[in-house]
Amino acid sequence: MRFEKWQALGNDYLIFEEVELSARTIKTLCDPHFGPGADGVLVLTKPDEPGYVARLRIYNPDGSEAELSGNGAREAILYLRRHWTDADTFSIQTLAGEIRPTITSPTTCSVDMGRASLSSPNFPSGGPDGTGEVAGFRFQHVAIGNPQCAIRVEDPDALDLAKIGPGIEHSELFPNRTNVSFWTEIAPDAIRARIFERGVGETLSSGTGASGAAVAHVVRGGDSPVTVHLDGGELVVDVDESLHVDLTGWAKPIYRAELSEEFLKDMEAE
Repeated sequence: MRFEKWQALGNDYLIFEEVELSARTIKTLCDPHFGPGADGVLVLTKPDEPGYVARLRIYNPDGSEAELSGNGAREAILYLRRHWTDADTFSIQTLAGEIRPTITSPTTCSVDMGRASLSSPNFPSGGPDGTGEVAGFRFQHVAIGNPQCAIRVEDPDALDLAKIGPGIEHSELFPNRTNVSFWTEIAPDAIRARIFERGVGETLSSGTGASGAAVAHVVRGGDSPVTVHLDGGELVVDVDESLHVDLTGWAKPIYRAELSEEFLKDMEAE
């Protein structure tokens, strides 16, 4: 079984084609000691509706399935551009709905992430403005393909995310758990953010996490496009007046490999 490993701002994924993977296999694949190691797994299959290049499924290291990942989507998009299509603009199916990228170079693309919402079933007790309080922090709920909890703080780098993040991710306010971004404004059109991803923990970057923080910044009066400074690098998030989001950034392959027969037999035996 062949796969490629890609990364985008240090957020790394394993990309497979046309396979079914159990939750246990996904956990093992993402483990750096028992598998290749990654922040998640992407599975590309033929679409089941006309008009799409592919169907993308995204899995977290704990085996759960995510609706969307901005970094993972860019990795899948640029993989598809190399292996599945010659088009510079195309559509992909995801659990969050259609995403439509535009290739801007061999390693970069801009992704139409759709329209963000400040209210959603993922924060059922929230009002129309999506604000609330959790673990002593005021937050902005943002639905952008998946649930985001954007928290403005004075200094994101002073926080212990490993200690703070799990309680927020699993708060009863969020029935489907939530991703969390801790951000601060560094310029009218720029923010610094750290990310705690649902089912992952702290990561070097997150496309949807950056998008959620950028939306929260714009809602508070910040300028767009927003340059989001993450541990793994920078992403640019364009948020218009209707909260429609376009995410621009890069992704690159690391290596192509094949899982051993021994590994596959071990997975089948469990």
